[in-house]
Amino acid sequence: MRDLLTPDPTTLEKSSGAAIGRTALIAALGFGLYGFTVGFWRSPVMGSYVALKMPLLIACTLGCNGILNGLLGLLLGSDLGFRQAFHALLGAFAISALILGSIAPVTFFFALNAPAPDSPSASTAHATYLLFHTALIGIAGVTGVLRLSGLLHNYCASSKIARSTLLAWIAGNAFLGMQFSWIFRPFFGSPNLEVAFLRDNPMHGNFLNAVWRSFLKLWNLIPAESLHLVSASILGGGLFVIILIKEARKTTLTNKRP
Repeated sequence: MRDLLTPDPTTLEKSSGAAIGRTALIAALGFGLYGFTVGFWRSPVMGSYVALKMPLLIACTLGCNGILNGLLGLLLGSDLGFRQAFHALLGAFAISALILGSIAPVTFFFALNAPAPDSPSASTAHATYLLFHTALIGIAGVTGVLRLSGLLHNYCASSKIARSTLLAWIAGNAFLGMQFSWIFRPFFGSPNLEVAFLRDNPMHGNFLNAVWRSFLKLWNLIPAESLHLVSASILGGGLFVIILIKEARKTTLTNKRP
């Protein structure tokens, strides 16, 4: 666990099958635990479905990204092979899983005390729930990738190559994660639809449209006098991401080869 949270600069040189297996187990358990709390609002059955689908979603994202980033490593000159790129991304997902798994008790009670799916305010509750968990997953995902950014400097010839590789990781995880999450939906469970493991039309629509509709629905319900609180929350989230980037740069300088 300590090697995952505070990785040694030579971690990727020890990408053995056992090390990858341990990291994968941590990721699966963390995402599975958190996933149950995500679907629990709709029903315990939905929670069980999501507990299975969250690790599956990460596995699909990681499988595609591992291949993509192995190729990018060759193009960008990061000297990361396919196995090392896969291990690095898996470590980032495992850190995200630890973050989300640690707040699972909070999200469980959030789901337990939210308006019921059959209540008059279920539609608003669903929109709030979707945006809340999307923000949590996004923050945990970015934190996981940034936490391991220092490892890149053991393989990259320059800071520019390391930054390019890091941006490729974040962009790839975000894009593929959103697409696969839409295909594997439902995760939150719409109150006006039956509980199901997968939807009948998985390729119809897209994730960003769903998030935008939820945002507009809540925005229209926010009183004018409360808009400054929403603006402050958005600003706070932006500052948090900036702080993470600065911390990643400090880690980079610390772990950089002499």
